[in-house]
Amino acid sequence: MTHHPRSAAPPGGRAPGPRELPDHPDVRAAVRYHQAVARFAAGDELAVFFHEDAVHRELPNALFPDGAVRDRGGVTAAAEAGRKALSRQTFDVVNAVAADGQVALEVLWTGTLAVPLGELPAGHVLRAHIATFLEFRDGKIVEQRNYDCYERLEAEPG
Repeated sequence: MTHHPRSAAPPGGRAPGPRELPDHPDVRAAVRYHQAVARFAAGDELAVFFHEDAVHRELPNALFPDGAVRDRGGVTAAAEAGRKALSRQTFDVVNAVAADGQVALEVLWTGTLAVPLGELPAGHVLRAHIATFLEFRDGKIVEQRNYDCYERLEAEPG
């Protein structure tokens, strides 16, 4: 996982220059959490990042049109499902802001399908531009809200 923006300009805009992430304990924890997710951590290895009262809200998006709300157990179950659906994933943390126990991250995610998804074949690379907002209590995530903006979910012409 890298901690700087990609070099190519996004559609309709210019790419921001490289940016150092704030040296803040909650930002470091948020980055370690995303590194764990990228390597398909699950069970206790993932649960350690979350407060026992944690709530994860995934706002409606192309893959989850109704969104999803998960508790800590639901987060680890979703991670297990991700292990089966993806063969690889990366999180490029583009930007981070921290204040008062909260962290906002801008992330570029890529995931390679291990199995077909609708019309998309195994091996297809998905991309999403993500804004995630994390609230920390006692050094652990107590709330997470994700706004996942997926690039077009279309198979490559071939």
